[in-house]
Amino acid sequence: MAEDNNTPQAGAAEGEKPQLKFSLQRIYVKDISFEAPNSPSVFKQAFKPKVNLDLNTTSQKVADDQYEVVVKVTAQVNDSETGTTSFLAEVEQAGLFRISGIEGAQLEQTLGAFCPNLLFPYARECVDNLVNRGGFPPLMLAPVNFEAMYAQRKQREAQQASQAAENTH
Repeated sequence: MAEDNNTPQAGAAEGEKPQLKFSLQRIYVKDISFEAPNSPSVFKQAFKPKVNLDLNTTSQKVADDQYEVVVKVTAQVNDSETGTTSFLAEVEQAGLFRISGIEGAQLEQTLGAFCPNLLFPYARECVDNLVNRGGFPPLMLAPVNFEAMYAQRKQREAQQASQAAENTH
């Protein structure tokens, strides 16, 4: 039997589709860290940075229709010639979102791609500010396409699931 997608949700009037609601309620820094383990000697050499950047996103339901999404940015900068660590900056930029009327894969994509796209500019500014206050030249991170990252992650998960299924047979 086919599922009827027009079944009204609780509180929805007959014949109405559930109303989609999305709002960003709060943006905040959940965790922040800056280390310059080789200062002040690192300031005596020419700055030739090699940047290693790591991005992660997580989300969790915190209440009915309320989700916390976190974008974690870790930037480790080493001297490109000596390998000496110049600095390490970590920021966990979070947002509290109220989302209703979105479910399943669409909700997963909203939490894994759309919300991080909204949060990343704040994380980027925070990292830049930290680095600058640490006495280093600004670290202007390039924009990130979280939609593409989400699609790649889903593709990897599908491949891993496929390989796991093959290995069990």
